[in-house]
Amino acid sequence: MKDFPYTESKDTRSGFGAGLHELGKTNPNVVALCADLTGSLKMDAFKKDFPERFFQVGIAEANMMGVAAGMTIGGKIPFTGTFANFSTGRVYDQIRQSIAYSDKNVKICASHAGLTLGEDGATHQILEDLGMMKMLPGMTVINPCDYNQTKAATIAIAEHHGPVYLRFGRPVVPNFTPADQNFVIGEAVMLNEGTDVSIFATGHLVWKAVLAGKLLAEKGINAEIINIHTIKPLDAQAILASARKTRCVVTAEEHQMNGGLGDSIAQLLAREEPLPLEMVAVNDSFGESATPDQLMEKYKLNEAAIVAAVEAVMKRRK
Repeated sequence: MKDFPYTESKDTRSGFGAGLHELGKTNPNVVALCADLTGSLKMDAFKKDFPERFFQVGIAEANMMGVAAGMTIGGKIPFTGTFANFSTGRVYDQIRQSIAYSDKNVKICASHAGLTLGEDGATHQILEDLGMMKMLPGMTVINPCDYNQTKAATIAIAEHHGPVYLRFGRPVVPNFTPADQNFVIGEAVMLNEGTDVSIFATGHLVWKAVLAGKLLAEKGINAEIINIHTIKPLDAQAILASARKTRCVVTAEEHQMNGGLGDSIAQLLAREEPLPLEMVAVNDSFGESATPDQLMEKYKLNEAAIVAAVEAVMKRRK
């Protein structure tokens, strides 16, 4: 199993803030809108250095989406910022009608996603957002795994024309991907080549998959681990190549089992290469208030759960 050394742990939302600030220096068409959560979204640096391109709309998320859509008509590239629950569930009608339907070049940037929001509880812990957004025609959906990858993704989506949903979070996680990485939308990243099982992970579960890979290696299981940072468009070629080699698949994500990465991969395998599949995800449940670590353990979104899923799926492999 390949080793992934890192020197620090950082929150992915700070990667977004750093990427947005970099775009402010390099792309004069980039503008930022926030719904009264500038500090939480780490948009302070952009606001300070580019005040004429920062728009504080207040606690009016639906209006923010409409304003952002309008700005694209004048050639601007708006990045909206608020919590993932408010970026999707509260404003789905505005996103569908004003952004996705007319293919507006809006970048919907969503922090505090999933159970790792922690003590704020179920009302804020959205676990359905990836499914909601990937169902919209033309919407690109990205869920990076650490600070460096989130920064790179933020910069990359400015060059992509069309609506994008970028998901990230609050907790600090190991920052293990290269600082100089070339982020390619829709291109999976091979982390560890293996022959016994394919583990496809996204977001915060990518590092959990790496930890699981080490535990599996101790058991003599050689896991192939692939970082699926782009949920849509899905890298079908990379997924099928790995699945055809190992003949069994595990997916891992901080999202509902219905509608997430596992759902997309299950559809792909059903069409192209029916194989045993286990999903590590939230199983038709809302979250609750607790620490992120407590929640990830209770809802079985950790390395132990991935190991158990691998052992289960390998028993079903023919």
